[in-house]
Amino acid sequence: MTAPSAAAAATESELAPTPVVSVKPVVLEAPGRGEDLRVRISAPVTGSELPVVVLSHGYGSSLDGYGPLADFWAAHGFVVVQPTHLDSRTVGLAQDDPRTPRIWRHRVEDMKQVLDRLDLLEAAVPGLRGRLDRTRIAAAGHSFGGQTAGNLLGLRVLDPVSEEQVDLSDARIKAGVLLATAGRGGADLTPYAAEHFPFMNPDFENMTTPALVVAGDRDDSPLSVRGPEWLADPYFLSPGDKSLLTLFGAEHSLGGIAGYEVQETTDENPERVALLQRVTWAYLRHALGIEDDSWTAVRKALAEGAAPPGATPLGRIESK
Repeated sequence: MTAPSAAAAATESELAPTPVVSVKPVVLEAPGRGEDLRVRISAPVTGSELPVVVLSHGYGSSLDGYGPLADFWAAHGFVVVQPTHLDSRTVGLAQDDPRTPRIWRHRVEDMKQVLDRLDLLEAAVPGLRGRLDRTRIAAAGHSFGGQTAGNLLGLRVLDPVSEEQVDLSDARIKAGVLLATAGRGGADLTPYAAEHFPFMNPDFENMTTPALVVAGDRDDSPLSVRGPEWLADPYFLSPGDKSLLTLFGAEHSLGGIAGYEVQETTDENPERVALLQRVTWAYLRHALGIEDDSWTAVRKALAEGAAPPGATPLGRIESK
C-alpha cells in the first residue's frame, strides 16, 4: 500500500508537507515537580485555526523523540507539543528518588501543565500567536505515553502510593491516539512487571473519549503473559467511539516511530511508518471534526487489502 492511496480523499495540497518551525526547549516552571518541565513545540509556518496534539513519549525518551510522527503531523497542519517526562534518560532520575513511585502521575500532570500554559507555548514560537484552535486538542502517546494520554481520555489507575483510583480525564482533550499501549494488569502481567510497575493496572471502563488504538501483531511485550493481543485491550475494554489499527508484522516500535534510526527500533519498516503517519493524521482530522473523507478513504483502502498484487497487506482497521 502506498501512502497516497491510504489518504486518497485528501487533496494534493493537504498531502504536500508544509515547512515546519520547531522550538525547544521551552521551559515551564513546575512547582512541586522537582524539575522544570521542558517542552518542544512544532508547527507549520502557514495556516490558521491549527489543531493541537500533545504527544507523550515512551519510557526513557524525551522531547527529541518521535520525529517520524511529530514532524509529519506538524507538516500537515497540526501543532505538536512534546513534554519531557521525569523518566526521560535526559533527566536521569534515580530509581530510589521519592518521585519514582508516582512517575505515572507526574506524567499526567505534565500533560495538564501543557494544556494550562498554551498561551506561553504559543508565544514561544515565532509567528504562531493567534493561530491555535483550542477547541480541537488531542492527546497521543506511545507505550508508557499511551497510558499517560489514556488518563486524559478517562483511563484510571490505582495509585500504588495512595491506593486510590482518581479520575484524571480532561475535557479539553477531544480525541486520542494510543500507540502500543499496555493492557490489563493483575494476572496478565509478568512477575517482573507486577513488581517493578505497580501503576500498570489500567481500568478502561471510563475511557469514553474517542480514540484510535494502534497495536502490532508481533509486539510480544515482556511485561505481559498474554502476547501481542494484550496491546489491543485499550480498544476492546473501553466504551464509546473507538477504532483499532492492527499493524501486521509490527513490534513495539511499530516500524520505527520512536525516532530516525534509533537503536530501539527492532522492526524498521518505512512503509509501515508511512501508513501509520497517514492513518493517524486522517483519524485526528476525523475525530476533531475537521473532515471525514480522508478517514473514510484509509478505512476503505485497508478493508480492500490496499497492497500491490502478491504483497502482504500492512494492516487492518476495525471500529465500534
